[in-house]
Amino acid sequence: MKKILLVCAAGMSTSLLVNKMKESANEKGIEIDIQALPISECSSVINEVDIVLLGPQVRFQKPQVDQLVNGRVPVEVIDMRLYGTMNGKAILEGVLEKI
Repeated sequence: MKKILLVCAAGMSTSLLVNKMKESANEKGIEIDIQALPISECSSVINEVDIVLLGPQVRFQKPQVDQLVNGRVPVEVIDMRLYGTMNGKAILEGVLEKI
């Protein structure tokens, strides 16, 4: 099972995106664990995930998250357009290509 961490400012805006991504994974028959956390709490689970996705609003904190993962997993910023339209399917497909 792949584990994905979505990181945003407060963890709320990404919860809708998590649901959209889970729906897409279910349609494809993919087992996946997706969590959304605020940047302040991401270090508690960062060593248990396969990829970290940053919401566009926290993209400036990518160097901090890169330092936390220490090259172990990819850290990507979610495309602002896909994030704004809550396109969970396209975001999930991009994640699956990277991991």
